[in-house]
Parts: sequence; structure tokens; C-alpha cells
Amino acid sequence: MSKLLKIAFAISFLALPAAAQRDFPRAEIFGGYQFLHLNPSLNANGWNAAVNGNVNRWFGITADFSGVYKDGGHLYTYMFGPTFSARTGPVTAFAHTLLGGATDGGDSAFSMAVGGGADLNATDHFAIRMVQADWMLFRSGGVTAKKNARVSAGVVFRF
Repeated sequence: MSKLLKIAFAISFLALPAAAQRDFPRAEIFGGYQFLHLNPSLNANGWNAAVNGNVNRWFGITADFSGVYKDGGHLYTYMFGPTFSARTGPVTAFAHTLLGGATDGGDSAFSMAVGGGADLNATDHFAIRMVQADWMLFRSGGVTAKKNARVSAGVVFRF
């Protein structure tokens, strides 16, 4: 019995690396530049960061944070939602719907972003986000601003 237990333990131990291998990252961290256009004519620059936890090869949950600055003012967003990915060789394409909030220092608003992008996979743990483009909606005080867009680019670290 002791010999059989040792063999079972050895097989289990040697099989761990094979079980740990997967064809998708469990987590991705993005950081980069963002350009935001707010209707009718406000353009602002800033940063965009996101953390994505992948449930499987094609589905994940994303937490997205951003900040833009213009003429001493700022706008910060924090949004969460599902992300769908198509992992095909050198490029990973994705689409997401994010819901959350926004603040400009004094006022708060509901925010939503619908869009996607493409990552150029350099290694298993590093990619370049060539583009992320989102249509954005803000709602505050009974007013809805829905002709807004943002474009981001940067780097992605995968774990």
C-alpha cells in the first residue's frame, strides 16, 4: 500500500506542470495613453488602465479606470463589465461593455463604454495594445451625453 501511495504521489507531482499549462492568461493588466472626445467639441488627453480576469479562453471580467485633463479640469471614470476575446495567434481581438461612474471633481455621473480593440501579442506575458476604441455615454442630472468617444493605446502584461 505504501509503494502504491508513493507512485500515485509521484505521478500527481509530475503532472502538475501539465495541469498548470493553459492556452490563455488568467489575468491581464493594461496601462496606456487615452484621447477622449466629448461632444460637442472638447478634446482631452490622459491615461487609461484596466485589469481583466479571464474565466476561460474567450470570456473575462474587466475593471477599467481612466483620467483625462484639459485646461485645469479633469474627468475620472471607473467602469466594470464583461469582455469577450478572440485569441488567434499574433493578435487578440476583444469587445467589452463597461458600466460604472464618472466624476469631474464636483459632479458624479453614470458612465458606460461599449467598444473593443486589438492587442499585438509579443510574448506569452506581454502585448502591445494597438488600439482600444470606445463609444461612451454619460448621464448626470437628467441629461444624457451620448456622442462621446475615446481611443487608447499602451501595453498589456499577462499572468
